[in-house]
Amino acid sequence: MDYFLNKIDKHLDNHRSLDQNKNELKRKLNDLNGLKEDIESRLSSELQPTKKLKKGVQIWLENVERINGEIQSLDGRIGESSALTRGFHAEDVLMRMKEVEEHIQQGKFCEGLVVDNPRRIGQVLSTSTLSGEATKLCIEEISQCLMNDEVRKIGVWGMGGVGKTSIMKHINNQLLKETHKFDVVIWITVSKEMSLAKLQKDLASKLDVKFSGNECETTRAGMLFETLSFKFSRFVMILDDVWEKVSLEKVGIPESSNGSKLVLTTRSLDVCRHVGCNRVIQIKPLAEEEAWNLFLEIVGGNILNIPGLEPVAKSITKHCAGLPLGVIVVAACMKGLDDLFEWRNALKELSLARQSVNGLEDEVIQQLRFSYDRLKDQKLQHCFLNCALYPAGFAIREIDLVHLWIAEGLVEEMNSRQAEYDMGCAIMNRLINNCLLEVPTGTETENGRCVKMHDLVRDMALHITGGTPRFLIKAGMRLTEPPDLQDWRKDLEKVSLMENWGLQLPYPLEISPPKCPMLTTLLFSGCNIQSIPEGFFKHMHGLKILDLSANPIKNLPDSIANLKNLTALLLRHCRSLEKVPSLSKLKVLKELNLEATSIKEIPCGMKNLLKLNYLNLNGIGDLHEIPDRALSKLSCLQDLIVGETLISGEDVGGLKKLEILKGRFYDLHNLNAYVQALHGREEPLEYIIRVGERGWVEQINTRKYIELCGCNIYTNQIILPHVEELYIKECNLNCSEGYPLFSRFILISLSTFSSLKFLDIYNCKSMKKLFSPNCLPLNLQELSVSECNKLEEIIAIELGWNQSGKATMEFHLPQLRLFSLWNLPKLKGICSVNGVIVCDSLEIIEVRNCPKLKRMPLNLSQLDNIRLQPSGLLSPLICIKPKEWWESVEWDHPNAKSILEPLLRSCW
Repeated sequence: MDYFLNKIDKHLDNHRSLDQNKNELKRKLNDLNGLKEDIESRLSSELQPTKKLKKGVQIWLENVERINGEIQSLDGRIGESSALTRGFHAEDVLMRMKEVEEHIQQGKFCEGLVVDNPRRIGQVLSTSTLSGEATKLCIEEISQCLMNDEVRKIGVWGMGGVGKTSIMKHINNQLLKETHKFDVVIWITVSKEMSLAKLQKDLASKLDVKFSGNECETTRAGMLFETLSFKFSRFVMILDDVWEKVSLEKVGIPESSNGSKLVLTTRSLDVCRHVGCNRVIQIKPLAEEEAWNLFLEIVGGNILNIPGLEPVAKSITKHCAGLPLGVIVVAACMKGLDDLFEWRNALKELSLARQSVNGLEDEVIQQLRFSYDRLKDQKLQHCFLNCALYPAGFAIREIDLVHLWIAEGLVEEMNSRQAEYDMGCAIMNRLINNCLLEVPTGTETENGRCVKMHDLVRDMALHITGGTPRFLIKAGMRLTEPPDLQDWRKDLEKVSLMENWGLQLPYPLEISPPKCPMLTTLLFSGCNIQSIPEGFFKHMHGLKILDLSANPIKNLPDSIANLKNLTALLLRHCRSLEKVPSLSKLKVLKELNLEATSIKEIPCGMKNLLKLNYLNLNGIGDLHEIPDRALSKLSCLQDLIVGETLISGEDVGGLKKLEILKGRFYDLHNLNAYVQALHGREEPLEYIIRVGERGWVEQINTRKYIELCGCNIYTNQIILPHVEELYIKECNLNCSEGYPLFSRFILISLSTFSSLKFLDIYNCKSMKKLFSPNCLPLNLQELSVSECNKLEEIIAIELGWNQSGKATMEFHLPQLRLFSLWNLPKLKGICSVNGVIVCDSLEIIEVRNCPKLKRMPLNLSQLDNIRLQPSGLLSPLICIKPKEWWESVEWDHPNAKSILEPLLRSCW
């Protein structure tokens, strides 16, 4: 009887607690589903084309779905139960609750959600917005063909400028997101100048197949065939811009099988037929209404408010023949014009151009030529044409292109190199705004951006430079021999053979060297030139720019010394180059770049380069110092970049036009001499100054950086310019122990350290105090102090210093984001007993091995700033070790421990 009564009592208890447990299960399930949503959000950023989902993460997500379904089923069974039988489900609810709790713990994934996919090959490409309903239908049709195993070769054809490449870029990116269908997505731009060798090398670089350079084309084809047939089970190969019939067998591309696909874009239906495409898709021009909508989108709908303008604008749009590229370029030209006569004049120009050409391809070129002609300014047009000197599809660094314009005199000469660079960037923006250049997605960084030319726009530029001005451009074409002598015409103005790795200049001495008296620019960078015949430059007396960068050249011909009109000599990354001929005759030379060469001393005659404004000797390991007085006569010098090479403070101080300085001074005496010379004139716009021994810093964050390494800091004071970033490493303080380190520094203007943003102090063993209240850098963003064995206090309160009678002294660092203290065994306090640091912007706290620090006087009014990285717990933004120190230290903020402790668990 007792047994049954106990059973009844337990059943009644289960019945009474069931609703409470159900609510608790519901709450925990909501937490689990919330965690699942967070993980799925993280996946959207972490799951890149070259990554794959971890198996454990995939299983966890599947289990969450299963748990949701089982709990929903359980909830339904409980709802259908009678009052008598409901209690029997209590154990099921508790069991589900325990399972949910376990999955919440398992779902933290501290080591990330994805791993590298070693079999994944492909590259996300920059894309533009596509227009037109027909374009969307084409994308759908191509996608369906790719998913259809019966369709193996797809030909996408249409006239130039109709959007074939843009469509296939979208398809390429879409395929890379489909992680289950294909292992490999290969994009190869073939172009008009296709050669079998170039196509094989481009394909090999995508597949990581190594050619030794001695193989014949048949052997290379076999190597590619073997890799594609056996290493990758399913691939998509996209051959873009195919102009001529191509033999897949000769290239080494296997006939598509096992679900692999070949897609090519071409302007010729015959090419599709020759390759054997079993599905051919034509990309047609935009419908009239679609073209008009695209035109309005770019030029701005406000033009419709101008009386009489709409019919003229529509006529201009019709001249673009429905070609998206033509519409975009012409519309960009007309943007911002609101005078009717300008629009009528533009329509007339387009009409005249159209009458002068034959065929649709020429018509596209003429639409683009219209945009070029309307630049009006001849220097601006020449700046644009210079972009064609780079290889097709090349991402051109803006800084390199602007420097080329400056060297050629296409940018107005000014007193400041920075002003010239700014004007060059303004020219760049005009070309971009006129759609003659484009900025690829993802190329804009703190170090600048890259620009590219659309293939058809480059074709237009090459069409122009085939006449006047006349260029010879064979860039990036895998040449092994230079153009024939007859191609070096007397009226040539510019020649670019850059990026032809394997090029040699084997002109025999008995054959006359090229005769190009009008040649001003010669670009040979990125080739494999090991030597240049002595007489090669004999008939190039007008040469202004010579770029031989990134070649394994060992010796330069002495005839370079006779190029008296040379304004730029670029030899950077010629790592085998040990000596440069005398430069004494190059009296108009403005730019000399010897970065990363192997020269052992400065070139002979450099003191005669009185017009030199740019000198780069960075990364030359064997050039230890520049002799005294070697720089003193270079009064026009604006950029001096010598890296680790030692320079004299007195010499550099005499360069009054200097805007950029990157070099190393012997000692603090030289630093003081240089800074004192700045008195009464503007400081350089950018400097990286190192003093003393060589240190190592992974990243420089600002344009005004000073590094003191292994220096002896005496009682006499050290003068600094307006420094933004200061790194002090392994320095000895040979002065009174009571002096804070920063009491040794004064600024040239005697102002406060208001410009200092980043301060890193490492291994200064004799330092006991860092700041006094009067020299606290109020705009500091990052403060890192480590390995200072004697440091006792960060902010030392001086006798007699007060803060207007306040009981608690406040030190405001409103912009401080990172506060890092590592391995400071004697650090007792950050500031005095009654002091507190107010740092509302703090995001990162790092404290490691500071055993005597028992109080953290940080006023963290915005504790929500202290957080973990969104990507997970891989590297906590708050790191405090050891755990025992955390438990014993006193925090000024009352809620610090309760808020921060959950974030710290992962680093204990």
